[in-house]
Amino acid sequence: MRICDTSGRNIRLQLSWLAAVLSLLLAGAFYRSEARRLESISSTPVRLPSPLSTLPMLIGDWKGRDIAIPELVQKAVVNDDFMCRLYVDRLTGQWAQIYVGFSGRPRTMIGHKPTVCYVSAGWIWDSSERSQIRCRDGSVVPCLIHRFHRPDFSGVELTVLNFYVINGQISCDEGAFSGINWRTPNIAGNCARYVAQVQISSALETFALAAGGDLAATLVDFFPNTK
Repeated sequence: MRICDTSGRNIRLQLSWLAAVLSLLLAGAFYRSEARRLESISSTPVRLPSPLSTLPMLIGDWKGRDIAIPELVQKAVVNDDFMCRLYVDRLTGQWAQIYVGFSGRPRTMIGHKPTVCYVSAGWIWDSSERSQIRCRDGSVVPCLIHRFHRPDFSGVELTVLNFYVINGQISCDEGAFSGINWRTPNIAGNCARYVAQVQISSALETFALAAGGDLAATLVDFFPNTK
């Protein structure tokens, strides 16, 4: 008659179970450590070589002054840097509001476009069309022209020229940075991959286009070309 020795088998099962538990605990600890590291990286702003606040206040005949953006709006946009100014042409009196938002994590910029943000702020969208800004230096900047009006009967209208600078290249299409490759976190935390949104707005379309022609080239040239 053969007697089975179960004690050795039980010990092996216990060791296997213990090894499995230890592996799970180690994997959990590693995951939490990596999650904390990535969260720290994602919450640290990506810095431009020069902050947007250093953009010239005086560009040609256009003189600017900063406009405060509510903290609630800043948190909703999640940019690494931004600039909002009112520029006025000292000779003609034409004016335009210039907003520039920068993100070293392009996925955070997706969805923040005039047809969403301005409508959320109470404007009624009228139309959008592809166009171009013809700059004084001879360059051409593609853009989308968005037109809005207030829902009351005040007759107040707004024209917004919108385009993006993506790694130094200009595009008016959000799809240029909305692919899966752009959604991964910026582990390096540098400007090797970025997107900047430029909005030039005014009550009159002629004002917005005039400001774009005089200011757009300076705004584009401010960003590094990482291609």
